[in-house]
Amino acid sequence: MDGGLWLHRHVWKGRPMAHLVSVDRELLLAYGRAVGLDAGRLQFKPLKDPRTGVRRDAWHWDLVGGYLPPRPALAAGGKR
Repeated sequence: MDGGLWLHRHVWKGRPMAHLVSVDRELLLAYGRAVGLDAGRLQFKPLKDPRTGVRRDAWHWDLVGGYLPPRPALAAGGKR
């Protein structure tokens, strides 16, 4: 939670999706501009920092369909 972007993949109603999350709102907006996401769809949700237990302001994009980055290829041995 020191900045940067992180991707949390999951399945919602049987559909693969991900949250692209950051405490840096401007960084998320820049990403959104670069890939054509509507800034009005950026969502605010405070998150608890697992290191301190303190809630921090955070934002996320819901990524589905063509906005969902492909999964990385499997490495030798079947691990990601």
